[in-house]
This record gives sequence, structure tokens and C-alpha cells, in this order.
Amino acid sequence: MNTQHDTLEPAIRECADAVAALATGIRDEQLQDPTPCEKFTVADLVEHFGGTLLSSARAARKEAQPGESATALGMTPQALADAANRASAAWSDPAAYDGATEFGPGELPAVVAASITLQELALHGWDLARATGRPFALSEETERIALGAVEQLAEAARGNGAYGPPVPVSADAPAFQRALGVSGRNHVWNG
Repeated sequence: MNTQHDTLEPAIRECADAVAALATGIRDEQLQDPTPCEKFTVADLVEHFGGTLLSSARAARKEAQPGESATALGMTPQALADAANRASAAWSDPAAYDGATEFGPGELPAVVAASITLQELALHGWDLARATGRPFALSEETERIALGAVEQLAEAARGNGAYGPPVPVSADAPAFQRALGVSGRNHVWNG
């Protein structure tokens, strides 16, 4: 039994389902709107997020990543929804969590790649929801697991510029609000 799969897979699936539903509702007129990610419009975030999820699916299947020149050019909201579903399906295999895999800048433990996938789905899903005025609701269990992933990755993510400085959040706030704060996001961001 792979306990990492048993913990992370349901959270990845729930977040991927929420992202897919959210992405299919993004309207063309929203693509140039700002997001909580200062450097990204909605269109930029869709492009970045979709490419990351496609890379995540390859990582789960232990496939080689394309070179740096290969990008997800032309990622649409529907393609993002499809990428979320692909990543979720790939991480549904318990073997995906075993050993090492290529993801991001190099090789890392597959379970870390799964944690990165979860925090990408949760945080960027929330970013897109806030930017487009849509809800992004997760179960308490998934919020708790996402918080654990964000906390696990925070130091490295802050070091490479993926997270900003922590935003203070009450210790008794819901787990996902705390995850947002750890990642440098203000849970009340409103454009």
C-alpha cells in the first residue's frame, strides 16, 4: 500500500476536478484580467498552469520532459481543463508515486512531484477563481493536505521566486487560507 498515493491522490483529483470546471467557465473577455500572480494575466496563468500540468502528467508516467524550447503555446481554457484531467488521471496510478521522476528543473522524488502538482492545482486554481470571480471550494481534508504540501515546498518555492513573502493569517483560520498565506497570497485579494 502506498500511503502517499492514498493521501495525495484524492486531493489531486478533487483539485483537478475543480480546476477543470473553473477553466471551462473562463470567458474570452476575462483573459486579459489581472490575477493574484502579479506577473500573470488570466491568459498568462492559463498558459503557465496548463504547461505545468502537462509536465506533471509526464512526470507521473515517468516520461522524459520536452526541452526548454517546447512550450504549451496556445493553451486555451478548455486545454487547461483537459491538462488538469490528464494530470489527475496520471497521478491516480499508485506506481506514479514510486521512485524518482523528471519534473521542473531536474529529477526529484516522485512523491515531491505529486506534492508540487497538488499545490499548483490548489493555488493556481484559487488564483484563477479569484481573477474570474468564480468559487473555488475544496473539502476540509483537501484543504488540510494542500496546506501540508504548501508548507513542505515553501522554503524552496520562496527561494526560486514561486512564492512571495508569507502573508500573516490567523492560526485558527481555515487550512486553505493558511496555505494561501504561506504561499504569499492574500486570501482577500480582489483585483
